[in-house]
Amino acid sequence: MKPSEREEEYMARMEFERKKRLAAPKSRQIDETEKGRLRELHYLKCPKCGMDLIQIDYKGIEVDKCGGCDGIWLDAGELDRVADMEKGGLDKLFSVFRR
Repeated sequence: MKPSEREEEYMARMEFERKKRLAAPKSRQIDETEKGRLRELHYLKCPKCGMDLIQIDYKGIEVDKCGGCDGIWLDAGELDRVADMEKGGLDKLFSVFRR
């Protein structure tokens, strides 16, 4: 029996919350100096392969694309803005990143 979309969404959300709770103590233990060092070290680097990210502004949304693995990354809130786009606008956004 295949789970419904709502069940899959619920399970994904619960898994995210569980992982977030597990990571919270570690995040609290890192002091602000170390957080700043890590932020500087990883700023505009691909979380998947470590290569530089190329920032592209598209209709007020800063999309980060990896020059190495071609991954596309969005900052907090940007996915919601992409999801709110009409299909035509979404197609145009994706066409920017096609090879």
